[in-house]
Amino acid sequence: MDKLIITVCTTGAEVYKKDQPNLPCSPEEIAAAAVECREAGASMIHIHVRDENDEPTQDGRIFARTMELIRAKTDLIVQTSTGGAVGMTPEERLQPVFCDPPPEMATLTVGTCNFGDGVFYNPPDVIERFARAMQERGVVPEIEVFDAGFIENANRLLKRGLIPNPPHFDLVMGVPGAIAGTHKNLLHLVELLPPGATWTVAGIGRAELPLAVLAIMLGGHVRVGFEDNIYYSRGVLAESNAQLVARIVRIARELGREIATPDEARQILRLKPR
Repeated sequence: MDKLIITVCTTGAEVYKKDQPNLPCSPEEIAAAAVECREAGASMIHIHVRDENDEPTQDGRIFARTMELIRAKTDLIVQTSTGGAVGMTPEERLQPVFCDPPPEMATLTVGTCNFGDGVFYNPPDVIERFARAMQERGVVPEIEVFDAGFIENANRLLKRGLIPNPPHFDLVMGVPGAIAGTHKNLLHLVELLPPGATWTVAGIGRAELPLAVLAIMLGGHVRVGFEDNIYYSRGVLAESNAQLVARIVRIARELGREIATPDEARQILRLKPR
């Protein structure tokens, strides 16, 4: 079984400081959170960024500044979101891929689903456009799966050579309108993955911890952080993203699963050495 890759999603596009006062929003705050999470045991950081008003943005300049600070302070794998926020255009969402230097990884969502009160719209032409842009820029995609049918869409991309073989998946579970965050559903999604694929689970809200524990036992990887869940326990806000990372490290060690360093994670995910 591979060592455990822990991804931390520090910010997201839906949470605000009124919901979680410790939410990092500026490039400096996100970089400081990255340092804390690396020290706690994270291997990768998944980043969204905010503008000067703490509103979600896909501004490539802000992504570039944030990545520069994270790379200067840590050896974390840097993965950017191309999901952005519901309602953003493909042109907006794709900006981080064209940063110079580009991120090591970026998310590639391979289907459309309801997302709370909105629709996360990813028609086939947009999916292909994003996949080709990542190929051209040397950015490794993390395939974002919000429902079972997304995996079949990914298989089509795989057959056409538009994503790496084997691919890496992020199974996002518990978003209102998409697949529920249950153990049974996680087992179902894992069974659908193509041979040799690696995978991470991102449980939303109260699904974060129980799905993380099952993923650790199944040989998968885990994502935690304020994008997915702002609480440490029922009704108790987490003190930091690092606190959520540290809990997964502790549980994994209790279960006999070692934690991957960023460089070990790069080997598992077949990324170029830093």
